[in-house]
Amino acid sequence: MSLNGQLILQDANSYIMENLIMFHDYGMLIILMIVVLIMYMLFFMLMNKMVNRNLLEGQLIEIVWTLIPMLFLLFLSIPSLKILYLTDEIKNSILSIKVIGHQWYWSYEYNDFYMINFDSFMVSDLSSDNNLFRLLDVDNRMVVPLNNQIRLLINSSDVIHSFAMPSLGIKVDAVPGRINQIMMILNRPGLFYGQCSEICGVNHSFMPIVIEGTSLMNFLNWMKSL
Repeated sequence: MSLNGQLILQDANSYIMENLIMFHDYGMLIILMIVVLIMYMLFFMLMNKMVNRNLLEGQLIEIVWTLIPMLFLLFLSIPSLKILYLTDEIKNSILSIKVIGHQWYWSYEYNDFYMINFDSFMVSDLSSDNNLFRLLDVDNRMVVPLNNQIRLLINSSDVIHSFAMPSLGIKVDAVPGRINQIMMILNRPGLFYGQCSEICGVNHSFMPIVIEGTSLMNFLNWMKSL
């Protein structure tokens, strides 16, 4: 996690997040244009310069301030709908992982493999390793291979949780009695940190998520070691 990730958006570690960051910058540019246009009009109205009778009393200004917002919304809606459908697209996933939220920890089930499931608790004692992040590291990480489509099945055993991974562009509610699914593709190796983003109880702040992205060979070796 970079220092800038604490102030602005984190560095993208998936193709979906790259598109989300580009859309964010694109949307900010359009909002800047709107603000500049409004400030320009307010300035000249305060300076009493807009005295054009055809502009202030005719139908021209009605048409202008109706069409311009429509164009702004059109330029925002098309790329946002494209990204929305990309986040829901699941095709040819090589691995399905069931993520279950508990009060207050996560458990992971690799159902494509025999009897591979474990719980993931936050590391409370950091004295043994100074490289761990306080309130973010866990004892068992979710390990996934790079550049492969992973399907996550999100569920909860008690109350509503939220599985959120900002650097991957993922945020899915874990609802009791319901399974939500989302696609995930990591495009570079590393450790990626997230947290529950739903206020789920007194220990809501102490159920972090750590995903470790590695090569397919290392992933298979990790599976053999379990």
